[in-house]
Amino acid sequence: MTENDRQLSVDGVPVARYVVDPAIDPRHGPRPYLHPVRTLGGTVVTDAFPADHLWHLGASLAVQDVDGTNLWGGRTYVRDAGYTWRDDHGRIAHTRWEVRDPQRLAHRLEWRDRDATVLLTERRELAARRVGERAWALDIAYALTAPADRDVHLGSPATNGRPGGAGYGGFFWRAVSATPARVCTATAEGEDAVNGSTAPWLAFSGTGPDGAAYTLVLAGLAEGDRWFVRTAMYPGVCVAFAFDRPRVIAAGATRTGRHRVVVTDGALDRDAAAALAAGGTV
Repeated sequence: MTENDRQLSVDGVPVARYVVDPAIDPRHGPRPYLHPVRTLGGTVVTDAFPADHLWHLGASLAVQDVDGTNLWGGRTYVRDAGYTWRDDHGRIAHTRWEVRDPQRLAHRLEWRDRDATVLLTERRELAARRVGERAWALDIAYALTAPADRDVHLGSPATNGRPGGAGYGGFFWRAVSATPARVCTATAEGEDAVNGSTAPWLAFSGTGPDGAAYTLVLAGLAEGDRWFVRTAMYPGVCVAFAFDRPRVIAAGATRTGRHRVVVTDGALDRDAAAALAAGGTV
């Protein structure tokens, strides 16, 4: 642990490290992120800097196109040109703490372009609590505010012309799975059926590096959000802000989000995941 790291714990058990100000390549989209995140049994359920996408940083909040600035990391998708390396990377920077407790963190941030101009200001809060013998819940809430004098546009590779449902950008969880991951909602199963859906909850099951099964149950889409899911190319799930059309935060306005991720040991079936999404325990 360093001065830039904070730990979230549940009943004294460390469950997540929050890296606040990572010293990483600007092309990887520097931003606060959670990694490793663990089940109460100790299984790691996030990945960071994976070889396939070095800019995937555990669980984080990031958007690839914020008024033309790439805050996601990696290449930028350019219409009629495809993915292109551009000098357009910004940073999501921590500015000050409000709360630093083992079960709750709250702080202020700025979303900046390559020249450090502030695109958005943010207040973010993270909290961890037990929801059963085998499960704990991460609650994340944020408020993104545009400058008083201009609208801010949020986009994705999909809104910039990439086909195939690549509408990612928002609250993204890069998972880890030693075996093919499974994803379902109350009415659909598999990447093709779930990607782009607006289901109230989603269950994602995988296998940690230790070989143990785990399940994530995510909820909290805001109006206009969609689920972005990958299980074949890599394991990951995102609350996508601009899945198939750009979104705008009007001048001086605030976009809020509130999501819950229940992290549990074991591979849950649909009924058990639905019970957790409804506030039950395991």
